[in-house]
Amino acid sequence: MPDKTAKTAAKATASKATVSKVAAKTAPKAAAAAPKAAVAAPKAAVVAPKAAAPRVEEPKKVVTQRQGFKANEFVVYPAHGVGQILAIEEQEIAGAKLELFVINFMKDKMTLRVPTAKVANVGMRKLSDPALVKKALETLKGRARVKRTMWSRRAQEYEAKINSGDIVAIAEVVRDLYRSDSQPEQSYSERQLYEAALDRLSREIAVVQHSTETEAVKEIESQLAKSPRRGAKTEAGSEADGEGDEADADGDDAAVADEAA
Repeated sequence: MPDKTAKTAAKATASKATVSKVAAKTAPKAAAAAPKAAVAAPKAAVVAPKAAAPRVEEPKKVVTQRQGFKANEFVVYPAHGVGQILAIEEQEIAGAKLELFVINFMKDKMTLRVPTAKVANVGMRKLSDPALVKKALETLKGRARVKRTMWSRRAQEYEAKINSGDIVAIAEVVRDLYRSDSQPEQSYSERQLYEAALDRLSREIAVVQHSTETEAVKEIESQLAKSPRRGAKTEAGSEADGEGDEADADGDDAAVADEAA
């Protein structure tokens, strides 16, 4: 019996020693794993700020909508000519905020509000550069090109050119409708279109060249004086065109009557 008790005690002592050895081996591994977990935590903390980065594009949208236009700048609005941006303001319409250009047309005594997002649709543009103004002035020296069509159709074409906002196209209208002292006088409707085109052209030239409208008109007229004069045949043709408009209209009516018959 004493031998058996001694053997049992020896086995218990041996198993305790084994447990101690296993614990001693496991402890360093657990201690080594702890710093790794601690190091992993800061990485997660560093990743968080990256999610907030993509929110810096809102101001660019505003600049894009304004198309580079600024307050106090002179612009060309096709339907009204040269105007000046007095301010850029916001208004709330139907619960939505709308950004507007406030444009003043001093000569017409009119103020227009244009949504900044619509400037491309309405054709609003910056002033022509000096090279384009020079091209328009050179256009005035060319020979007048008058189509032999009914005046009503020509008038529509001239009006479309005036309202296009294209400075060269407006110069073409001035050139085609200009009459010197030696040429037949303009009709009332011709005179109206000529003055409208001359006004648009002179205003823009005056602003670009930093001169007065009177000086701009004198420069335009001096360029027109250099254009080749129309011959007697062309003058007679112009008169015939004016007189023939009614005849053409009567002829059209007669043709319709014949078809109906």
